[in-house]
Amino acid sequence: MQSMRAGAAGNGSRAVLEAAVESIDAGDSAALALVIETEGSTYVGVGAMALFGAAAGQVGWLSGGCLEPEIERRAQEAAAASSVGWIEIDTRDDEDLLSGSALGCRGRLRIALLPLRALPGFETVAQVWSRDGSALDIDLDLSGAIVAKAGDALRSWRLPSHAPDWPNAQAEAWAIRLEPPPKVIVFGAGPETPMLLPLLRGMGWMTMLAERRQRWLAHGSGADRSIDATPTAALQQAPVFDAALVMHHNFELDREALSGLADSAIPFIGLLGPVRRREDLFRLLSPAQRTSLSARLRSPIGLKLGGTGPQAIALSIAAQLQAYRHGEEPR
Repeated sequence: MQSMRAGAAGNGSRAVLEAAVESIDAGDSAALALVIETEGSTYVGVGAMALFGAAAGQVGWLSGGCLEPEIERRAQEAAAASSVGWIEIDTRDDEDLLSGSALGCRGRLRIALLPLRALPGFETVAQVWSRDGSALDIDLDLSGAIVAKAGDALRSWRLPSHAPDWPNAQAEAWAIRLEPPPKVIVFGAGPETPMLLPLLRGMGWMTMLAERRQRWLAHGSGADRSIDATPTAALQQAPVFDAALVMHHNFELDREALSGLADSAIPFIGLLGPVRRREDLFRLLSPAQRTSLSARLRSPIGLKLGGTGPQAIALSIAAQLQAYRHGEEPR
């Protein structure tokens, strides 16, 4: 038996898995469509997923919308039969460019369809993945054996499974890994946060807002969690972050946040405001703190996309975090 291992950290994984948990809790007849192989030009990679449910509808995308009707039909069949389904969508032939859905892409997707009501306990594994920063491993094979693991949560099942609809299967087993969702802590709410926090959340980031000014807390309603704490105390509550944003629009509060972040190991630190403001802040930090921050600091935070105002700033910050997350950040 050949095993295929792949890693994935798609932006939509978090929303899909959260919807899957809600679907299981509600007893909905739903199926999780999981991409297990790709070849050529495809909209998504291995590990991408979408949920198709009677109540939840569709959450997540595996194409630009052209393939979903057929995937949904097959997903509904798998959910109704409580069995693993397999589907291949191949658009590599010339005739696929101009016929049928006219996708214009030359690629192949192989997808496993997992009926969620037949996977009791899957919601526990998914919740550990989103909460504890553990990778989610899903192992499955053509016999219908499925194992899901995240952190200390482990569940296994064996479901009915029919032969896949593709010939000459080169693999009979697949091991899919979804890396944990990235985490960002935002120090300070302001005019940008009502757009920035939901945007980051939609892109898969777990967001925490640290804000002690009561009048600004309402601007942080889009965060997964908001806390009233000093920067040092906030970092102690949840010390593992992939990024931190300092954006109080308050000089002393920003200095306090930078001072606390100097002792952290967070690899990406963004500071809102012009270069002159950063220089003024650095004058109040110790040489050791300046050295610690310099290699990690992006200041001014945000890519140069053009435009002014809170919405443009929020978009530029989200774009830089997205680029950094996927190793595409401009130098």
